[in-house]
Amino acid sequence: MRSGFRMILDAQSDITVVAEAADGAEAVEQTRLHRPDVALVDVRMPKLDGIAATRRIVELPDSVTRVLILTTFDLDEYVYEAVRAGASGFLLKDAPPARLAEGVRTVAAGEALLASSITRRLLERFARRAPAIGVAPGLADLTAREREVLAQVARGLSNAEIAAVIGVGEATVKTHVTRLLSKLELRDRVQVVIFAYEWGLVGPGSSRDPASQ
Repeated sequence: MRSGFRMILDAQSDITVVAEAADGAEAVEQTRLHRPDVALVDVRMPKLDGIAATRRIVELPDSVTRVLILTTFDLDEYVYEAVRAGASGFLLKDAPPARLAEGVRTVAAGEALLASSITRRLLERFARRAPAIGVAPGLADLTAREREVLAQVARGLSNAEIAAVIGVGEATVKTHVTRLLSKLELRDRVQVVIFAYEWGLVGPGSSRDPASQ
């Protein structure tokens, strides 16, 4: 299966596979050596499972690698633990080849990627949790526009969709996203979703504005 994935990805003109790993521990070491833009990690691996490997990869000194989790299982606990560990995407192995390649590109670009079959359940799980008490750390440092963008990112909108909603250019939205990630010390858009839901800034169908929190 790993060879098949490599063939699919190496066939893309803009993707190069720099290393392979047979287990989780080797995946962490290969990531440390090669510092790839994206690590494609299986949830179930020998020696070190995908969740633990993901956690170690994102915690590597000066880590630049984003993790895309691949699995045959879409059980809630896998998804939840994967995003908590720092994964930027979660894709089922039965996804077509084009979806796999596009998933790598999406994660490399800093976007969040969750298979459509699990996104709703993941957000519902966050929604059932009692929000953290107090003021979300770093929220006061955001401008009003950055808080507005935060709310839209947390609802799963792309940069283009956010631009249309708030009436600014897509490049401007990208700048706001970059700044709010830096100010909140978050890795990517997946962590923005977690942050917003855990602190009760947004909820399913919510129109609440983080600026009012």
